[in-house]
Amino acid sequence: MLVAPPTPSPAAIVRAWSAALNTNHNAAAAKLFAPNARIIQGSLEARVTSPQLALAFNASLPCAGKITRITVKGDRATATFVLGHRPRHTCTAARSEKAAAVFVVQAGKIVLWEQVPVPKGPGGLPA
Repeated sequence: MLVAPPTPSPAAIVRAWSAALNTNHNAAAAKLFAPNARIIQGSLEARVTSPQLALAFNASLPCAGKITRITVKGDRATATFVLGHRPRHTCTAARSEKAAAVFVVQAGKIVLWEQVPVPKGPGGLPA
């Protein structure tokens, strides 16, 4: 009897998404999104109602991001990134600028991607 491989952890999905995005593999990043996943970025909120929308969202992100921290609580992973150059994109972020996003992952797929303020670390400084 074949045993199904374990479902990847939220942190593993975030790392896979970041690796795909950083190398401009938008299709691979898009495949990590569940149908009807929610995307929240500032005042924009959208649903990923098709694979093409997932692809377009990932292709629209201008910067790569080196993960500096991931915290996980249940199916929620909050990742902090240092922004940088992304192939075939123009990233206007200042050197060492950080960004953060919350990922809710269910059954190995992103059901929520939300840009959030960079979490504070010890001493109240950005993590």
